[in-house]
Amino acid sequence: MNILDTYQNYYFVGIGGIGMSALARYFHASGKKVLGYDKTNTKLTTLLMQEGIDIVFEDNIDDKITTLQKEDTLVIYTPAIKTLKILDYFNQNQFEVLKRAKVLGQITENTDCIAIAGTHGKTTTSTLVSHLCKEANLPFSCFLGGISENFKSNFLYNGTEYSVVEADEYDRSFLSLSPDWAVVTSTDADHLDIYGDKSHIEEGFKQFTALVPNDRQLFVRKGLDIGRAHQTYAVNEEADYYSDNLRMDHDKIYFDFHTPSETVKDFVWEIPGIHNVENATAALAILYNLGVDFETLKKAIANFKGIKRRYTKHIYPNGKIYIDDYAHHPTEINAVVSSIRTFYPDKKLLVVFQPHLFSRTKDFADGFAESLSQSDELILLDIYPARELQENFEGITSDWLLEKVTLEKKEKSELSGAFEKIKEKDFDILLTVGAGNIDTLYDPICEWINSSVQSKM
Repeated sequence: MNILDTYQNYYFVGIGGIGMSALARYFHASGKKVLGYDKTNTKLTTLLMQEGIDIVFEDNIDDKITTLQKEDTLVIYTPAIKTLKILDYFNQNQFEVLKRAKVLGQITENTDCIAIAGTHGKTTTSTLVSHLCKEANLPFSCFLGGISENFKSNFLYNGTEYSVVEADEYDRSFLSLSPDWAVVTSTDADHLDIYGDKSHIEEGFKQFTALVPNDRQLFVRKGLDIGRAHQTYAVNEEADYYSDNLRMDHDKIYFDFHTPSETVKDFVWEIPGIHNVENATAALAILYNLGVDFETLKKAIANFKGIKRRYTKHIYPNGKIYIDDYAHHPTEINAVVSSIRTFYPDKKLLVVFQPHLFSRTKDFADGFAESLSQSDELILLDIYPARELQENFEGITSDWLLEKVTLEKKEKSELSGAFEKIKEKDFDILLTVGAGNIDTLYDPICEWINSSVQSKM
């Protein structure tokens, strides 16, 4: 079945999700009628509506739904949504209803699919692979879990020979893909509401890597056990592909890249953190094996601007620095704070963190407390529930988490009051971090710091 030829209408239940919106943009770009529902209006849903996609924010069966015919309508939903009147209507009326990952798998099965998996690093790596493909003028499409700063979207159509996708481990969605090339960046414990424990997560990644044909390429960060033959990559240690000789100069990182047969010196880019050099190493390994020359790769690495909400940094004339990041796991927070401390070891760091999911907060409370205690001062926001209900997690609150943080200067705040609290603080660097709706603070903070700078000039 060709999913583009079969249907004229595509209804997305949970269209505001980053992965869902990329698919919505794909069908819209293909000339199809795209509609959708989401619980809240965000920057992303606003952009989708500006692009011509019809979105509602009430869980009601309106005439836009009742006029759809099941013969020419595909309904796509995210597993993060469990119960909804709209979804019940489509199921009861025998519409074709598929998970996002199943649809993505069908779209990419006729391409050379490059799938990037891992509990951390997959968004940066897949976005960088897409950027390198674009700069090398390869015929590809990409479906990303973040907004590329280079092409201002989480979707790009530049042909159909290759597809670049994030292989999402949540709900075992990545097992619906048909990867020809794959990367595994990490297999840390996460999504324990789905997997139960770390061993089952690792087993899930082994099932994913088993999908890669033996005659194609699989790249795995050195040290991970994925149960089959693969190429390794690493930073500051030898592997099949590795980077070393890292140097920092004026917020830029220089490094050398090694293949099994040659060394290329002096790659340079502006994305901080050793973990991001690791992501770059994986991306370079793929493009090298796709036959792209190093001159092209060097230029492309140098002009990679990163991903929105992945260490988005602003430096102001008064010396203040504002960084916004999507990190929502202790390992990710550690990586961000470590990068800040490496570049700015003596500056006073204020962290504003919004925990994402009651289950993740419960499972990794001690890790969160340890990572947040590395700041100088903390404002901890209420837990963003996403798909979860608080009554199912009695006692799991931000107040409970805050008690575990060892800082003297710490407090809890509702999101609505956080901006006023931030304005009262003394800091050199402000870090807002989390995967919920903490991004609504971004524009007010930027405007406030900008206006403060202007008023003193």
